[in-house]
Amino acid sequence: MSYSSSSKFPLLMPLMVACLIMAASGSNFHNDFDITWRDGRGKIVNNGEVLTLSLDKQSGSGFQSKNEYLFGKIDMQLKLVPGNSAGTVTAYYLSSKGTTWDEIDFEFLGNLSGDPYILHTNVFSQGKGNREQQVYLWFDPTTDFHTYSILWNPQRIIFSVDDTPIREFKNMESIGVPFPKNQPMRIYSSLWNADDWATRGGLVKTDWTQAPFTASYRNFNADACVWSNGASSCKSNAPSSSTSTNNAWFSQEMDSAKQQRLQWVQQNYMIYNYCTDAKRFPQGLPSECKMS
Repeated sequence: MSYSSSSKFPLLMPLMVACLIMAASGSNFHNDFDITWRDGRGKIVNNGEVLTLSLDKQSGSGFQSKNEYLFGKIDMQLKLVPGNSAGTVTAYYLSSKGTTWDEIDFEFLGNLSGDPYILHTNVFSQGKGNREQQVYLWFDPTTDFHTYSILWNPQRIIFSVDDTPIREFKNMESIGVPFPKNQPMRIYSSLWNADDWATRGGLVKTDWTQAPFTASYRNFNADACVWSNGASSCKSNAPSSSTSTNNAWFSQEMDSAKQQRLQWVQQNYMIYNYCTDAKRFPQGLPSECKMS
């Protein structure tokens, strides 16, 4: 498969969001993030407008958000490692702490030059994951920046690429499926070596003659509820408050056009879905798979 530019193209929490949603639009990386794993390999440049992570044989690099969030619409533009990126993984995700953590994952699995990147997604709730899906990206994500988004509200999680949905994980607590809704999460990203599994199951190893490998980030935006000192910046209010433009994400769902685009991705670019992997779950597919 090669890149193509063509396109064929319920439990609800009572919380209603007021107008105190924090937005970090046109943000400065110095203000919003800390580089936590670097030794000089993670850098904020261009007066705070761009962040870069690099990987060499000695170490990778990573960063995390200063804020914690409990629900939000998170956007970040990434330009991934170009050329022969086999063996490398660029992870961009939300995660809480502890042994029963919640997590919402994007992972970009590098590949040989000219082969498409694999975008791996997963959702952890109360420490349980095993909800992997993988799609090929339908463009070359290394030549320009593209927007990768997580919409997380009490009803659903929607993963999107350039405003095209690639996955929806609904709140199905009504049938006993845990859903991330109580633990605030930070945004994390890292670039690291995973050549024991990342490319063709570990058959293709990292070519260190191509190092350093570099991924770039810009245009972070968070319309989100910031969690600080045990409280959310979003206050309880009348139901009508969630219908304002700024707060639309809190009750947002996919319209018919977005549902069609999701189907287009799944029909043309999905290469793994845990919900169809009967061999992996001999005792029966997970409960949420039977409802989708």
